[in-house]
Amino acid sequence: MNTIDAPLLRQAAAAAAGGQNFPTGALYVVATPIGNLADLSLRAIHVLGLVDAIACEDTRHSAPLLRALGIEGKALLAVHEHNEREAAAAVIERLARGERVAFVSDAGTPAVSDPGAMLVAAVGAAGHRCIPVPGASAAAAALSVAGDVGGSGFVFRGFLSAKGGERAQALQRIAADAQTAILFEAPHRMQSLARDLAAACGARRVTVCRELTKQFESVHTLAAGALPAWLAEDANRLRGEFVLVLHAAPRRQDDDAAAAHDRVLDTLLAALPLKQAVALAVELTGAPRNGLYERALARKRDSEGG
Repeated sequence: MNTIDAPLLRQAAAAAAGGQNFPTGALYVVATPIGNLADLSLRAIHVLGLVDAIACEDTRHSAPLLRALGIEGKALLAVHEHNEREAAAAVIERLARGERVAFVSDAGTPAVSDPGAMLVAAVGAAGHRCIPVPGASAAAAALSVAGDVGGSGFVFRGFLSAKGGERAQALQRIAADAQTAILFEAPHRMQSLARDLAAACGARRVTVCRELTKQFESVHTLAAGALPAWLAEDANRLRGEFVLVLHAAPRRQDDDAAAAHDRVLDTLLAALPLKQAVALAVELTGAPRNGLYERALARKRDSEGG
């Protein structure tokens, strides 16, 4: 944990966020650093010092962070994937008494491939507010440096199942989807994932982010088909936690051209007989007449319901 002047930092946090409204009887969902302590927001620091109790994915993991911030004496509640439903009842009981409770996962934003969703749903169903305190997110950080110029939105996949059948099905869905996909992976399964991505998505680009925000952070973009060989070149490339951005599949030029030709044909067919429309479309697009004629026939049949 980085060495910091905790009292000075909390004073700065209070100056920045202390004048804001922090309702009682509310759950504060607080993003924590994914590696670099300096990424913790001043608002998050103030909230963690203000709340009456802190629910943690792992109290042993969160305790050093709180000590580094000079936050001691708080009630720490264990809320993890194995007890989340039962632990939610204890949190709700505190909220009903008018307490403020924060929830933190081990790193990053809760409920994003971490526990938290069930807790938030239970708290909301009980009629209490859930207030996000945003901050570090490994998925967003990786996407921001991927340079995926063809992407428009993304699908967050997180960690794929370790079970063979479920994992294979997930990879098939990812390969079939042209949209950008974000995956997490542990080091001991990284080589296996690399082989699977190379086989299923060889021509697509993938950005491999390792140890994001930490001392040995690395970001590298290459074709998915080259990923296994690239990892094998240096044993250090398999160290640490991974976030992968599978870039959006490039749009095929043939598909783009066909869509443009269809727009021209639809416009001409609305005003001209088929043969004249095709002849003019040939002049406008430069596409082969036979292909345009077949497309025109098909579109005319579709428009007439036959």
